[in-house]
Amino acid sequence: MSTPATPLCPADLRPIIIGCQGLKLTAEERAMITGERPLGLIVFARNVDEPEQLSALVAEFREAVANPYAPVLIDQEGGRVRRLKPPHWGVVPPAGAIGRLHAKDPAAGLTAARLTGRLVGHDLISLGINVDCAPVADIRFAHAHEVIGDRAYCGDPVKVAALAGAMAAGLGEAGVQPVVKHIPGHGRAETDSHAELPVVDADLDALRAADFAPFLALNRLPWAMTAHVAYPAIDPDLPATLSAKVIDEVIRREIGFDGVLLSDDVCMAALEGDMSWRANSALAAGCDAVLHCNGNTAETRAVLQAAPLITAEARRRLAAAAAWAAKRRLAQLDVAADRKALTGLIGD
Repeated sequence: MSTPATPLCPADLRPIIIGCQGLKLTAEERAMITGERPLGLIVFARNVDEPEQLSALVAEFREAVANPYAPVLIDQEGGRVRRLKPPHWGVVPPAGAIGRLHAKDPAAGLTAARLTGRLVGHDLISLGINVDCAPVADIRFAHAHEVIGDRAYCGDPVKVAALAGAMAAGLGEAGVQPVVKHIPGHGRAETDSHAELPVVDADLDALRAADFAPFLALNRLPWAMTAHVAYPAIDPDLPATLSAKVIDEVIRREIGFDGVLLSDDVCMAALEGDMSWRANSALAAGCDAVLHCNGNTAETRAVLQAAPLITAEARRRLAAAAAWAAKRRLAQLDVAADRKALTGLIGD
């Protein structure tokens, strides 16, 4: 399927979302971005000092890549996974705390999830950050590694879907595109994919009944991030991020997700091979875009130079993701009222 060029996503970009080293771009980074044309930027704590600085970094990236609509991403889930912290930005609760509230009062839990999305989204959009790597739609399993832990709302797929959907809706009301993660499910993993490849030996019936279910319910969200997890019941050889079988048969067909499919960070130790091979393997398997986060400029340049141009299908999905947020964005948010309401529901 072809699609015309759009200002939201030029056709000459490489489908790599990169990290950078510090609080502003180095001359070398700026030249690389201008020359190699990455799709977007992801922001980490090492890139954050205060609002004016971070807004300038975001603008500097977009100027260097000559795309004012370029995706700029961040992991701002709430709880322990957040890059923006006090005193410049407010605290929002972890998913697990919202899940506990929901268990006692479902309406209050859904409201808290939506308010969390709106407050996070307001912080991000005020900085020019237009994509948040949240919500987490993984199921919480008692035996699993704590890498997910309280990042998950609870262990009930129906409740997880409702709460993650509410947070995504709140992000959309602030004009931010959510990235639901980690598709098709990281919750059962007994090891941390940052350190090694988790292998989930559950059969397909068990995976369908729990792990896949929230993603199926949320399959109209604009972005999703893959899990660096192996599921031998689906593909005995490759983890989800690198598996055409997982991506085509499960994520695209069974779950029915047709949004932007983003790899988790290819720098994580769950994957093997050099970075260019990892990135290109993820793209060949069916990811629309790849995260390369470590900020190593020489390595990032090599990944960009080895990557193909972005596909027409990925550009279509990116345009649809931007339209998703534009359609839902409220003309005005009452941030003080939202903060007061969330505090009243969940505490400080």
